[in-house]
Amino acid sequence: MEVINVLHMNGGLGDASYANNSLVQEKVISMTRPILEEAVIDLYCNATFPEKLCIADLGCSSGPNTLLAISGIMKTVDKIHKQGGFQSPEFQVYLNDLPRNDFNSIFRALPKFQDRLKEQMGSAFGPCFFTGVPGSFYERLFLSKTLHFVHSSYSLQWLSQVPELEETNKGNIYMASASPPSVLKAYHQQFQTDFTAFLNCRSEELVTGGRMVLTFLGRKSDDPSSKECCYIWELLSMALRDMVSQGLIEEKKLDEFNIPQYTPSPREVKELVENEGSFSIDRLEVTRVNWNVYENDGDYNVTQCMRAVAEPLLVSQFGKTLMDKIFERYREIIADKISRETTHFYNVTVSMTKTVM
Repeated sequence: MEVINVLHMNGGLGDASYANNSLVQEKVISMTRPILEEAVIDLYCNATFPEKLCIADLGCSSGPNTLLAISGIMKTVDKIHKQGGFQSPEFQVYLNDLPRNDFNSIFRALPKFQDRLKEQMGSAFGPCFFTGVPGSFYERLFLSKTLHFVHSSYSLQWLSQVPELEETNKGNIYMASASPPSVLKAYHQQFQTDFTAFLNCRSEELVTGGRMVLTFLGRKSDDPSSKECCYIWELLSMALRDMVSQGLIEEKKLDEFNIPQYTPSPREVKELVENEGSFSIDRLEVTRVNWNVYENDGDYNVTQCMRAVAEPLLVSQFGKTLMDKIFERYREIIADKISRETTHFYNVTVSMTKTVM
């Protein structure tokens, strides 16, 4: 599986689209807003007021959340400038995701977004320039020393590739308690390689004193196969095994399929940032959000949220025709679990400053 070609959220505005099933992600961005605002304020407290502010949102996806963090950053900057009596900077905003992302939806939404900014902050605000940047954030994306602020939410848990496994992860599609130790080790090594590459690239692209705020889907436990991070995928494995038992999916196809994701602990993030050496950590926090942030139809909404994220990967391995059956069974399994258990996603948020010249 070539991750760069198949890893994207469901586009458009359909029932299974990411745009209509991303309330968990919206909730996480709202929860981490104080950390984002603090980082913006610190950027200005420790630097001159730049006439041009370059911001990158990495793994922006599409839909209502795409411009949510960017809006928060701009509003904080505007407040700082008004309080200090300074002229608003020009904003250059880079929106990055893999090439198969639904960039067209983003571009269509930009005129209304810019009109709202003018209404809320006045005609003296901006101007704002937006650029779509397709490509992997595990490689260089921007000119050297041009970025002032980098944000990413619920994207960096995705790996650049499925880890190369020495043993078959039989019956599982991700790290699980039943996975061989070599599988857990391979996933961890792939995350180490990818996140270090990410830090290296951003170190080249950020100005000294520039800030990054990154939020991973993660875990608080040191156990990489903990239910805190793996349970939602274990339930999908159950649904796929049911398809195998019914003769709808070949067992070999299931055994060959693994999700290219790693959900790190705060300790792992801290160690890799310190080892890479370009950044100092300002804040490192773990939060959690319920699987079902909706008030009603919990099993349906959790299933649709996961379908919006995972369907393109599943289609690449099992074909389109089985998707309804797979997610119908997945919904039944989720309904059973959330009726008897309290289930959460855990988030690791790190705020850091580039310290090297």
